[in-house]
Amino acid sequence: MKALRILLVEDNTMIAWLLEEVLSGMGHDVCAVVATEAEAVAAAIRCGPNMMIVDVRLGEGSGVSAVDEILRTRFVPHVFVSGDISTVRELRPAAVVIQKPFRELDLARAMQRAAHAAPAS
Repeated sequence: MKALRILLVEDNTMIAWLLEEVLSGMGHDVCAVVATEAEAVAAAIRCGPNMMIVDVRLGEGSGVSAVDEILRTRFVPHVFVSGDISTVRELRPAAVVIQKPFRELDLARAMQRAAHAAPAS
């Protein structure tokens, strides 16, 4: 997979730091690391990512709602991450989602699936 500009939305500081390290180690550029729904929407406008890794449950807002808002402007491939993927599966059956904890290989595969996903019509 070619290097991507990634927006990372994660409200747990330690997980965000680890994910940023993993993504950078995979050769990607993490253009922003944010923790809230509002910050995610602003960062998507500011840094124009071509992939988003988004925690479903945020301390302030929802990762799903943030993605919905961002997708109103333009399509950005995205991977949802969650400790409980059942809620996302109910809301977005076609979403690319992986359950925490996950391995780097799981993340890489999910990103590959998201990169090839077509925008919802």
